[in-house]
Amino acid sequence: MERHQERVIDMAGTLSQGKPSVVGTKQVLRALEEGRVERAYVAGDADLILTKRVVDRCYERNIPCTQIETMEELGRGFGIAVRAAAAAILK
Repeated sequence: MERHQERVIDMAGTLSQGKPSVVGTKQVLRALEEGRVERAYVAGDADLILTKRVVDRCYERNIPCTQIETMEELGRGFGIAVRAAAAAILK
């Protein structure tokens, strides 16, 4: 199985456990600042200016951050009908 497919399956499995989540760069950054993020996801085809801020904050706080191949897959994985640059599972 391809690595990115495993990440999508992992993301869907975590979400199916009923954990709260946020979608969108601003919401993810806000949740990171508040210390509420368990795991973050960024889209590989999103603007690097947007995703780098999320990745850097995750690194600073030792929070796992996984890259999903496309914004479409990330949005779909989090149950929304639009593309997303970033999303997070909350504690």
